[in-house]
Amino acid sequence: MPTLNTLKIGEAGRIVAIRLPAAEAQRLTEMGLTIGASIKVQRLAPFGDPMEIVVRGYHLSLRKAEASGIEVE
Repeated sequence: MPTLNTLKIGEAGRIVAIRLPAAEAQRLTEMGLTIGASIKVQRLAPFGDPMEIVVRGYHLSLRKAEASGIEVE
């Protein structure tokens, strides 16, 4: 299953699983990254890390390590 860090600028998806340590998963869930939420990659930093996504109408920056634990479809 593809992960959030594999999406390119402008691509969108839906979160199907979050496979991160409990503390990280809880923090992301509190920021609106829940199963079923639609996300879109807005832009990437010059070296690709961090990435800016749009979720639930707001912009959020994530490190690639965090994004690699979020499975999307």
